[in-house]
Amino acid sequence: VQLQASGGGLVQTGGSLRLSCAASGRTSSNNGMGWFRQTPGKEREFVATVSWSGGATSYAESVKGRFTISRDYAANTVYLQMNSLKPEDTAVYLCARSRYATGSSQVKHYDAWGQGTLVTVSS
Repeated sequence: VQLQASGGGLVQTGGSLRLSCAASGRTSSNNGMGWFRQTPGKEREFVATVSWSGGATSYAESVKGRFTISRDYAANTVYLQMNSLKPEDTAVYLCARSRYATGSSQVKHYDAWGQGTLVTVSS
């Protein structure tokens, strides 16, 4: 499977962005999906995950109430709606496919990664 993330850009504090992660190749609807983010010199940080059914989601405390993860099976795409953005949300955002149906907050549970899209929030 190939994952292509898009939708990043420059936004002011308080603004919104919607990231997309399009899957192609050997796709499956039986895997959870997740979003992570990374800044230079830091480890990859969990942001959000969604189960294979789309019925279960989980978020990092730092984004809870501001970000929403969702998936569109017909389009083989996972989205991350980001509202009320803060400068500390600035990072490269990466989407990934979980080995499991339930999704996960742990990097080691993911077996395919997209290339990332840069989000910059100005103060």
